[in-house]
Amino acid sequence: MNYHNITKDDMLNGEGLRVVLWVAGCGHHCPECHNPQTWDANSGIPFDYAAKLELLDELSRDYISGITFSGGDPLFPGNRAEVMQLAEEIRKNFPNKTIWLYTGYRWEEVCDLPLVQMCDVLVDGRYQKDKRDPQLFWRGSSNQRVIDIQRSRENGAVVLRPEPVIDRR
Repeated sequence: MNYHNITKDDMLNGEGLRVVLWVAGCGHHCPECHNPQTWDANSGIPFDYAAKLELLDELSRDYISGITFSGGDPLFPGNRAEVMQLAEEIRKNFPNKTIWLYTGYRWEEVCDLPLVQMCDVLVDGRYQKDKRDPQLFWRGSSNQRVIDIQRSRENGAVVLRPEPVIDRR
């Protein structure tokens, strides 16, 4: 698996301060995607032991809420196995940290994948430029959903994560 960046102290891609791993590889090719350079699975640099240590070191900080997998698409077929191994290691070593995953796939297509079931939140759906809304939290277009994975599995139906309430007066 290749990756493009590890973002530290990120506040835009999930709740709280997060570490974000931007993986390479995406087959969705959404028009006006904000990361088209990540579409090619061979772009970026190999995710190696040093990159993993960098992620784990950031996650060890008390003020970091968790990790977000983005890209590209962490559920791009060539990424699934390595992201799954990484998620398992993070869950084992940091059980109180949350795992968010962004994907262009819909919940209904991926909800049974072991990797998805291991995560806390799934932001699903392709970016749609005609539904772009900069006022939205944690997503770029209104068709995308911020799904509470565990509650959705318990209820047998999609349960959306509530958005923060911000006084915009």
